[in-house]
Amino acid sequence: YREFYRDIGYDLPMDYIKPYIHEPGVRVFTGYKYWAITGQTDQKVPYRRDLAQAKVAEHAKNFLYNLNRKGDQLGSALQQEPLFTLGFDAELFGHWWFEGIDWLEQVIRLASEDKQEVKLVTPSSFLAKEGSSLQTAQPAFSSWGQGGYSAVWLDGSNAWTYRHVHKAIERMEELAVRFSDQISLKQRFLNQAAREVLLAMASDWPFILFNKSSTEYAEKRLKNHLRNFNVVYGNMCKNAVNTEWLVKAEKRDIIFSDIDYNIFNPNR
Repeated sequence: YREFYRDIGYDLPMDYIKPYIHEPGVRVFTGYKYWAITGQTDQKVPYRRDLAQAKVAEHAKNFLYNLNRKGDQLGSALQQEPLFTLGFDAELFGHWWFEGIDWLEQVIRLASEDKQEVKLVTPSSFLAKEGSSLQTAQPAFSSWGQGGYSAVWLDGSNAWTYRHVHKAIERMEELAVRFSDQISLKQRFLNQAAREVLLAMASDWPFILFNKSSTEYAEKRLKNHLRNFNVVYGNMCKNAVNTEWLVKAEKRDIIFSDIDYNIFNPNR
């Protein structure tokens, strides 16, 4: 698989990459990564897409093979077919694990074949069919972070962020109720507000603040998204739209292109 940590932004001489990086003199990941994972050594072999795709197919088959084995074992013990909930950290796919999306596609394609014992089903459709007979349980509060709890995301370094984020969520709900189902400019304005709130809610910001890796960047991003939301909130409280600001904001933050601000309406 492709090696995430080896990038020309750090491998090549500064004179070569300087014209192409964000801030002159500061090395960053560029996305150009020419090496494959090659064990515990700095001497990496060149990345080959064909070999990586062969490994994707192998690992997808192995994944389903192990699901089948575990299913057979549990089925014998439970006297019924087991249901596995497959949860993936999507942030890994295409990023830390460059081929992760390809792997997931292969798993889905293989599982759809008639010869496969494993069959895919959505949680909602399964619960609609068999949910009434299932025992319900309350999951324990846990995370994948250090210690398995919330210490990483709720710490002296980042606790200050939550009161501001929660206030933005509260005000976004207020806007969604007061101005439900708007069209044209007001709809775009409110969609941008929702976009800014979601970006402010990203767990990356408290994570970075805790790790002290790029604290100025994380703090700046968080404050900017909250400030942008307040632009919309202040204007909408006066039943107005700042069109010039909106056009610039939509070009700056183009994520969630199909967002609908009404998702924040608690009455829906």
